[in-house]
Amino acid sequence: MAGIWLDVLDEIARTCREHGRGDLLQAVRQKRAQLLDPTLRVLVIGEPNQGKSQLVNAIVNAPVCPVGDGRTTVLPTVVQHAEVAAAAVVQVPPPTPGRSPGTALPGTVERTPVPVEQIPAGVAGSYGRRPGGGPAYVEIGLPRALLGAGLVLVDTPGADEIGTPAAVASVAALNRADAVLLVSDSTRELSVAELNVLLHVTRAHPNVLVVQTKIDLVPDWRAVAERNQRHLAEAGVPAALIPVSAALRLRAAAADDRDLNAESGFPSLVARLHRDLAGKADVLARATVGLAARTVVEQLAAPLRAELESQQAEEQSGPMSRLHAAQREVEELRRCSVRWQNTLNDEMADLLSDIEYDLRERTRQILREVDDAFDTADPLVAWDTFQEWLSRNLTEAAEANHEWLAQRCDFVARRVAGHFARYGYDVLPPWSMTVPEDLAGRTPEIEQPNVDRFTVSQKVITGMKGSYGGLLMFGLAMTLAGMPMINPVSIGAGALFGGKSIRDESKQLLRRRQATAKTAIQRHVDDYFVRVVKDCRDTARQVQRMLRDHFAALTEELQEAIVQSLRTAKQAADTDAAARDQRQREIKLKMTRLAALYDQAQQLTAARPAAAPLEPRA
Repeated sequence: MAGIWLDVLDEIARTCREHGRGDLLQAVRQKRAQLLDPTLRVLVIGEPNQGKSQLVNAIVNAPVCPVGDGRTTVLPTVVQHAEVAAAAVVQVPPPTPGRSPGTALPGTVERTPVPVEQIPAGVAGSYGRRPGGGPAYVEIGLPRALLGAGLVLVDTPGADEIGTPAAVASVAALNRADAVLLVSDSTRELSVAELNVLLHVTRAHPNVLVVQTKIDLVPDWRAVAERNQRHLAEAGVPAALIPVSAALRLRAAAADDRDLNAESGFPSLVARLHRDLAGKADVLARATVGLAARTVVEQLAAPLRAELESQQAEEQSGPMSRLHAAQREVEELRRCSVRWQNTLNDEMADLLSDIEYDLRERTRQILREVDDAFDTADPLVAWDTFQEWLSRNLTEAAEANHEWLAQRCDFVARRVAGHFARYGYDVLPPWSMTVPEDLAGRTPEIEQPNVDRFTVSQKVITGMKGSYGGLLMFGLAMTLAGMPMINPVSIGAGALFGGKSIRDESKQLLRRRQATAKTAIQRHVDDYFVRVVKDCRDTARQVQRMLRDHFAALTEELQEAIVQSLRTAKQAADTDAAARDQRQREIKLKMTRLAALYDQAQQLTAARPAAAPLEPRA
């Protein structure tokens, strides 16, 4: 069976080397050397004053570890076989880069022999230890058959905070334990800290045993043992519990009393150690390899899983996201192109309509004033003054209309440029539109229309026609009274009618002149309106073409830049996707191999469930 677990362990080492984990490779190599070592290294841990040192003394039937009289174990004590009893303080050089703590190169370990009477001082750390050196421990050799069979006991210092995983891990790494004995006395149940230590230790050691000491001092130690076993089951700790009494064991050894020795509980503990020693190369080795495989696979798989997750995150924020952003930019530019063209067309159409309406309203106001003026004024008298007034008002109307046209064109340009605001720079065209300076000179002068004049001859003829009717009418009337037709009354009536005819004809000629002037002015204003509107339309069309060409060129420039960015992003995304897919296949292949290695290791022994650390009980 040794060949099977050894092959699996070697495969674990090759896997560590392939993944570039020299630290794990060194730990696996140390584990390999440890499993091939025929000795069984047993690590004894526990809180202070629980009877660890006395337990070691009782197992070997010798007072090798100092107890009582306030003696405290400061340095780990390694008890192993020797033909002649001896002791020494072993000090390892301080750890250097590239070398794990607790290991040393051959020939660099300092060994200081310790006389038997100085063993308590050596264990207390006050004898044989060089200040400033590395980790140290006390090594004691005894000629005992149990030790000669390959058993090595390691007594560790008690710690008030043994629940610290780092402290336990450092001690376990220093002693390279094959089995762990957690010592807890019968005066109380297992504490939460002790259960947490057991949870941590069972993840790295397949062979963990809970030793309940001092059963000779507690009458109801069996009830305590039952509660401890229940706590172990609830915590999911796969550890057996053996109650013992070191005092009864030592007394039985001194009196050679087999019954007292059986009552001490040590025969079960020693038998368990013998069984573990005999099964180290088979059962214990297979379980150890299974746990080592789980630890190695977890540490090798963790960065692979993290890399897979990071690649998924990079897929959302890396080249692929830039490709999607570039695609969105292309779509946004296409929508922007449609929007600004629609805006330009709609705004220019509204502009032409508003400009024409504005000029029409201004000219109508002028015509209303013309009508009001020529309702009373005579074109023959006020034409020169009126002509100057009309030219000035038409020029002012055209200037105001052109100024509004310039403002509206600038507004349209800014409205269209607003669609490009997201691109972060000024896109207004370098242009300026002002009112033409020669607009007043371009206003045509209106010629005075041909109107009828009331000449002297016309007045005479009109007066004669009117006086003839009056003279005849009043003369005939006077003849009925016996008077002659021509008399002073008929002559006066003829003169009165003649004057009235002249005044009526004069008024009719004035109205005809006013109507003729109004018609001529209406025609002149309409012609002027048509010319000004034509100029405004032409100007607006030129502005529209200029804005269209400018923003079309800008759109092409942006499109070229965005398309180039899209090509670059697509190339980067394709390259990244290919590299990411290749790396993902490599990671999945490695994960598959790790899973196969884990399954192969777990076939050696049943997998042990891992439980979570306990919270302190109320």
